[in-house]
Amino acid sequence: MKLSDVQKRLQAPFPAHVVAWKPGVITKDRSRALMLAHIDARNVQDRLDAVCPDAWSFEVEVVPGTRLPTVKGRLTVLGVSREDIGEAPEGDLGTLKAAASDALKRCAVQFGIGRYLYDLPKQWVDWNDAKREPMHTPELPEWARPDHERSPGGAHLVQAMDQLRYELPEDLELQREVYKHLKAALGSLHPTTGNQGRAA
Repeated sequence: MKLSDVQKRLQAPFPAHVVAWKPGVITKDRSRALMLAHIDARNVQDRLDAVCPDAWSFEVEVVPGTRLPTVKGRLTVLGVSREDIGEAPEGDLGTLKAAASDALKRCAVQFGIGRYLYDLPKQWVDWNDAKREPMHTPELPEWARPDHERSPGGAHLVQAMDQLRYELPEDLELQREVYKHLKAALGSLHPTTGNQGRAA
């Protein structure tokens, strides 16, 4: 297996519920914020584990003499390596672990993982400065969602299936039954004719 064989799977959009949002810019009056979409380092690891579980590795090297904790990361996927610098944020979260997570995400972008998030249209939203959060979470455009989420109800089913990994009942037979029904429901959302993308 070569990197080119799995490129599309690496670059595929993530489920909408794992994409988080943070303010990139807040207006002077603290009433509006430009929200930036991002994924967690664990999402990158999950994607690599799903696509090539035994064929990736990540190494970090501490960069000395920097104001904030900084590392150089090297991500190797199917024998191909990409390097980038990771920097920790200011404050309590400024740790080498945070810098390593940043480096992993930056290296992953060079393989196309999550790169589409940089192409999202700018989204300014009303900002609740007291709670330090947006008044409402921005919506991802349809092209930035996995195929199975582009049908009504698809996103909710995917989220339910993901949650089941952590909240499945103890009874193994019941687990199989629940999973089977959810998988069938998700499969029914895939279009069976050639009219995908046609306006209703």
